[in-house]
Amino acid sequence: MSPDLLFTLCNTVVLPGWLLLVIVPRWRWTQRLAAILIPAVLGIVYTLLIVTQFRHSRGGFGSLVGVQQFFENPYLLLAGWIHYLAFDLLTGAWEARDALRRHIPMGAVWPCLFLTFLFGPLGFLSYLLVRGTVLRTWE
Repeated sequence: MSPDLLFTLCNTVVLPGWLLLVIVPRWRWTQRLAAILIPAVLGIVYTLLIVTQFRHSRGGFGSLVGVQQFFENPYLLLAGWIHYLAFDLLTGAWEARDALRRHIPMGAVWPCLFLTFLFGPLGFLSYLLVRGTVLRTWE
């Protein structure tokens, strides 16, 4: 399968998880899908790409140039992207779960989820800021 097709499929697979986190965060299947099933599917694809392509790449993780060379292989570049997709969704699922547990209004969490979807760590930091602000306000 081409890396372009796999890219499209993996991008499509994460969307239901993000939509569930935003639309029905309290539904019992939301966390099962967004925090377990979808990341596991992505993990399988990631593992297959790493196992089949790792030996075909020059470069490595010891320097920025080595990382650049490693990701010249489009399948390994895709593996890197899948890594982002899976861990950003896991982070978003944690944010939603934590917000529900701490009774933080989901309206305050939605922008954080959006930022986590697009920019991972920036969204996580924004959630921590919202969480700290809301919880401090309620003390």
